[in-house]
Amino acid sequence: MIEELLPESVVAVEAHADDHAEGTRAPTPYPELYPEEEALIARAVEKRRREFTVVRGCARRAMEKLGVPPQAVLSGDRGAPRWPDGLIGSMTHCDGYAAAALARATDLASLGIDAEPHLPLPADVLPSVALPDEVRRLGELAGHHPRIHWDRLLFSAKESVYKAWFPLTGKWLDFSEADIEVFMDPGHTTSGGLSAGLLVPGPVVDGRRIGRFEGRWTVSRGLVATSVTVPHGQG
Repeated sequence: MIEELLPESVVAVEAHADDHAEGTRAPTPYPELYPEEEALIARAVEKRRREFTVVRGCARRAMEKLGVPPQAVLSGDRGAPRWPDGLIGSMTHCDGYAAAALARATDLASLGIDAEPHLPLPADVLPSVALPDEVRRLGELAGHHPRIHWDRLLFSAKESVYKAWFPLTGKWLDFSEADIEVFMDPGHTTSGGLSAGLLVPGPVVDGRRIGRFEGRWTVSRGLVATSVTVPHGQG
């Protein structure tokens, strides 16, 4: 699901709980954690531990596909994953699903992915994450395509934008500091593109300041997933 949202230069590995006979437990492609990873979740509850393990298993499989020896994925500033030298990437997990996407730093400047259950946001959340123009556009989309939970899609898109933003800047990006427009693919009702206008000075990549991030979204298997990629040489 995530892979279809990303360019060919990105390797994505995902795990669905319902891909396996257990049905109720997310699979563990790499059930063993490195000692330094174990230290990060020594006091975590079982659900957190399972998600942590599965998503790092996905990341290690992606490393192997890129020809990089599997290694620990630790947390840096604000919890952002620390990738091996020469790689950039992003991870996401929610109930029953996990994914990691990695690319060579020479191929992309940054990327962000996010997955959420395809359910409405709690009523009190949207006003805290959406700008007035975003709320208006979501209302228009909902009027034409009511089966998509556009509020949840917007939330996911903002998460993907942040995940692509932070490695380039090392700074926090508030929900109100990116104005996201969502588009549907012609002839499709469950996939499309997104464009995020940055309302604060954007990152400088290859000597150029970026004012907008572009991405993709899809709804499938009870989930909404989004991605943002930042290419090199973007003006």
